[in-house]
Amino acid sequence: MLSNSCTKSVLAPGVLRKVHHIALNVKDMQASRHFYGTILGLHELTGDEVPATLVELVAAGKVANFITPDGTIIDLFGESELSPPDPNPEKTFTRAYHLAFDIEPQLFDQAVAVIKDNQIAIAHGPVTRPTGRGVYFYDPDGFMVEIRCDPEDSQ
Repeated sequence: MLSNSCTKSVLAPGVLRKVHHIALNVKDMQASRHFYGTILGLHELTGDEVPATLVELVAAGKVANFITPDGTIIDLFGESELSPPDPNPEKTFTRAYHLAFDIEPQLFDQAVAVIKDNQIAIAHGPVTRPTGRGVYFYDPDGFMVEIRCDPEDSQ
């Protein structure tokens, strides 16, 4: 499934099917599990749902796995010594910029209210753009998370 562009091989469009998983290093596993599971409402994989390759790490409390409604897995890896080079989370300290979750437009304001109710500092927004609405905020480790929706008239 490689196509040739000039003399360099590239993957043909559509070969990559979907995001399989996203792995995040987290400093406080309990705070991050609460954030992703309770506040954001993602299902935490337990028991037979845990991938066989991670059972021992999950049992030891070093990894937690969450699944989004579209099937993307978010793996949290506990790194208690983790700290960004700068305490200001506005200064990006990883190659990843943010993780974005999609939501139905009619639920967007409710999501913003949940963020505010949980006293989570909003980094940017809510913003409205031609591509939809979004709000950016930080997880317990300073990693930026976005909740976004398409424009209501495109539904």
